[in-house]
Amino acid sequence: MAAEAAAGQGLSVVLFEAMPSVGRKLLMAGKSGLNITHAEPRPAFDRRYGEARTRLRAALDGFSPDMLRAWCTGLGIETFVGSSGRVFPTAMKASPLLRAWLSRLSGQGVELRMRHRWAGFGGQRLLFDTPTGEVSERFDAVILALGGASWPRLGSNAAWLPRLAEKGVAITPFRPANCGFEVAWSPVMTERHAGQPVKAVVARSPAGALPGEFVVTRWGIEGSLVYAHASALRDQLEHYDVAALELDLAPGRSVEGLVRGLARQPAKASFSNRLRKAAGLDGVKLGLLRECRPDCATLPAEALAAAIKSLPLPVLRPRPIAEAISVAGGIDWAGVDDNFMLKALPGVFVAGEMLDWEAPTGGYLLTTCFATGRAAGLAAAQYVLEGKNEQDRP
Repeated sequence: MAAEAAAGQGLSVVLFEAMPSVGRKLLMAGKSGLNITHAEPRPAFDRRYGEARTRLRAALDGFSPDMLRAWCTGLGIETFVGSSGRVFPTAMKASPLLRAWLSRLSGQGVELRMRHRWAGFGGQRLLFDTPTGEVSERFDAVILALGGASWPRLGSNAAWLPRLAEKGVAITPFRPANCGFEVAWSPVMTERHAGQPVKAVVARSPAGALPGEFVVTRWGIEGSLVYAHASALRDQLEHYDVAALELDLAPGRSVEGLVRGLARQPAKASFSNRLRKAAGLDGVKLGLLRECRPDCATLPAEALAAAIKSLPLPVLRPRPIAEAISVAGGIDWAGVDDNFMLKALPGVFVAGEMLDWEAPTGGYLLTTCFATGRAAGLAAAQYVLEGKNEQDRP
């Protein structure tokens, strides 16, 4: 997006890609339909970015979710809004969009050089590792869009961190976002329920009370509902060393209603039959209740109903950052001007997950990568066209 924006201003642009082909993370996102943005109206949309929203607002003003959809249409890719407000290409694939986009870049004269991994600075030049050895290049402006630290096999391995830090760029350590969490399951829970989805629950944390579903894994929990609470759980663990996701296993039913339902069950009925008929709990939900409240079978009806409606599921730690969908942390905003240029490196602009922001899944991540890329590309072009590179660059 940065290359497109800069080339659109009439500049000569070269795009260096470390991998053998471009857009690998975009293609990975396309495996689940390519949730490209979200139809949530602003400013509610902006609030998804927490403290970073004020720094991102101008970029989103310049390339809003509606503008992103119009951009897709311009590439011949129609989109639709799903029932959850998430926006997808009608074809539910990333490859047609990527092909059309690369064709546009080619028409703009953008030169692509594959297998060129940035290796740092050599004076005023950029160094690249290539299959034929190290090469160096010099440009009037540079845009770095090197990603965060999640999914490193797709290219974003955070190798750039020390190269910028040694130039005086302040960095906030990366942390996993939109990630799964490890849980100390018993062998029984793992053997019986690993891989099973937990549907129609409400989960509570400092992030709020949110409905949805998640999956029990051999190591813990993952899925959209867990990701929605990930930053809150991660922060709790960092500050207090303990955190729990509070589950309502029977949303839509009151404690009083559950108590009445339990009281109607025959005294001779098994515990599992009582729960199935009175609360609709069986399978993995019943397994969670037994796991988190081993004494549940001996609880009086009032306490059992309360446990069903508010079941703390302790989590131990986030899964490794390489498995996370996205990251928090990155280049500190204090070192970036309003045009996404590094204050310590005039003429060097940054975009995307390199910057210190995070957002939930649902299209917010891709939207802001596009928006900041466009903003950085336009700013870099303006920097060159105004001749600032002649006076500012070291």
